[in-house]
Amino acid sequence: MTEILPRGSTLSVGEAIVAANQWLSRFDLGFGQGSIESADDAAWIVLEAAKLSPVLPPDYDVVLTDAAISQAEEWLWRRAYDRVPVAYLTGRTWFAGLEFRADERALIPRSPLAELIVHDFFGFLPELNALRVLDLCTGGGCIALAIASYYADATVVGTDISAKALELARENRSQLGLEERVEWLQGDLFEPVRGRTFDLIISNPPYVDKPDIEAMPAEFRTEPLLGLASGEDGLDITHRILNEAAPLLSDNGVLIVEVGNSAEALTRAKPDIEFGWIEFSNGGDGVFLLPRSALVANGA
Repeated sequence: MTEILPRGSTLSVGEAIVAANQWLSRFDLGFGQGSIESADDAAWIVLEAAKLSPVLPPDYDVVLTDAAISQAEEWLWRRAYDRVPVAYLTGRTWFAGLEFRADERALIPRSPLAELIVHDFFGFLPELNALRVLDLCTGGGCIALAIASYYADATVVGTDISAKALELARENRSQLGLEERVEWLQGDLFEPVRGRTFDLIISNPPYVDKPDIEAMPAEFRTEPLLGLASGEDGLDITHRILNEAAPLLSDNGVLIVEVGNSAEALTRAKPDIEFGWIEFSNGGDGVFLLPRSALVANGA
């Protein structure tokens, strides 16, 4: 493997990040899986290789060991030539301020729903105490586990059709010490929880439409397609959620679903539903909120 970082006895973290960014910027990389540009990936890789936290202000003057330089170069090479996202290279990422394990069993957490969770759901929920929560398509469990972490009285159930994703979710639950608070059930959407009721049903389901699936960068092809694709317009799963959610919601229950850039297609497909589109301060869109009453009124 060609040397990427300058050799020498005093290569600092700061110098390595600059060199790594200069090298990565030569490649036509895709972003959006925890980073937005090559400088982000360069810093993430170098800091992880140096065994420093990527989420805390670093000491840029720390001198890298030979082992750290070798590890950083290996990850940089795989990032550039194999197009592997950094979270999968390092095996961890962050969501709502919490650390999670990350690998190819589930999507890399990146939902704007994190902002809702850490800010009391922007006051949209009638009651935050003793919340009964269902997280559909939970994947690696980040949304369900973040809710349990921030709301000590909440009871949370996460469902997913993928056994592999739920393996990762169990590992993340154990890492956060939430085994007694969060339940995982395998099955297709609501199938494992029929007969139960929840105050909040929340979901970041597959919602990428066929044209975007075909055009997505190579980095996104390292993620499980099951967590991304949802039919021609990206809404196959969302339609099922809208049609099936009402009986599982309490009288004042609320449904929150992320549909990303399929939002316009959803409003065209469901013109009689007045979706409450949530605005975020930290970026992200395509998240709607509907109370149970709105679902019932529209025949759901």
